[in-house]
Amino acid sequence: MTEIVFTKAYFTKSAPSIRECPPETGYEVAFAGRSNAGKSSAINALTNQKLARTSKTPGRTQLINFFNVSDTQRLVDLPGYGYAKVSRDQKEKWQRDLSEYLQKRQCLQGLILLMDIRHPLQEFDTTMLNWAIKGNMPVHILLTKADKLSRMQANNSLFAVQKQLKQANLHQLVSVQCFSSLKYTGLDELKAVLQSWLAPAATTVEESPIDAEAPKTQPQ
Repeated sequence: MTEIVFTKAYFTKSAPSIRECPPETGYEVAFAGRSNAGKSSAINALTNQKLARTSKTPGRTQLINFFNVSDTQRLVDLPGYGYAKVSRDQKEKWQRDLSEYLQKRQCLQGLILLMDIRHPLQEFDTTMLNWAIKGNMPVHILLTKADKLSRMQANNSLFAVQKQLKQANLHQLVSVQCFSSLKYTGLDELKAVLQSWLAPAATTVEESPIDAEAPKTQPQ
């Protein structure tokens, strides 16, 4: 199995809805989370570049952004949820689009769900989990901003989330880890999960190539 080089990732496309997404080819993994969970920072730490735009105003990203890491593998930055100061109609549209994407996108291999380690499993986090589970989609939770807590506090939060997942009988499809984009804590573990999803051992990547595009500049 060829090791994925995430530092080669580049922006390819922004889509306002699932209907404008790239063709259903190759493999992709989506990143989702509340608008202040540190999603863009995690993607930038993973790729070691300022690939995903960060903002002082959480919730400004309203598009589905696609990044190729190879001709057959993509990272997908989903719109942040739960914090943006937008209209109720707009929030409901985002929710419909996210639900449809998670349950109907055939090339989607898994969901990275980011949560602030100090405030995990908020209402919409569990909604996202339920959407993914309905689509039989594996989920890997990143408990972000672990550097804000002591190691003991971070581990206690991790164990508490693991306990809740087990009680809800979700532990078979959902895994969880601590993560810090500032100190790169948990980066290797994240890469291992992405490697297993984006390069399935049973399938050769040549079977379903992505229409490769030249690197572009992400729209402002």
